[in-house]
Amino acid sequence: MQIAVYPGTFDPITNGHTDLVERAAKRFDRVIVAIHRSTPKQPAFSWEQRLQLAKTVLAGLDNVVVLGFEGLLVDFVRTHEAGIILRGLRAVSDFEYEFQLASMNRQLAPEIETLFMTPDEHYAYVSSSLVREIADFGGDVTPFVHEKVVAAFKKRLG
Repeated sequence: MQIAVYPGTFDPITNGHTDLVERAAKRFDRVIVAIHRSTPKQPAFSWEQRLQLAKTVLAGLDNVVVLGFEGLLVDFVRTHEAGIILRGLRAVSDFEYEFQLASMNRQLAPEIETLFMTPDEHYAYVSSSLVREIADFGGDVTPFVHEKVVAAFKKRLG
């Protein structure tokens, strides 16, 4: 059974994330969307909210599960008997950081492979950071996120 782990903070989950998960779900037996508890960023949503939003958005995908985790990603991957870390690359600017992460994970766990996927071109410019910024300034984020995420932003911002 081929299990892929797609890790991140997903603050919030965007249509780009969803696109990547949907396409990965066609290629792997199981996809675990792993939402890390801590983030160096100031999250817009709590860990519990990020988990719930991702579960809601991805509910129609039978071979996809959303789980939270703390600590090292490679430990989580091993615990769930996955052999693949799935990462998204939007632009060349993502590559250096992602390459560094993949190399470090390979040193920590050589049995685990990192695979990169690019989002559909419609979502190549969409990032959680930009979506948060647009929402914080009162902009319309409906083209970039699921309607439940839009509703969560409206509730958060009043």
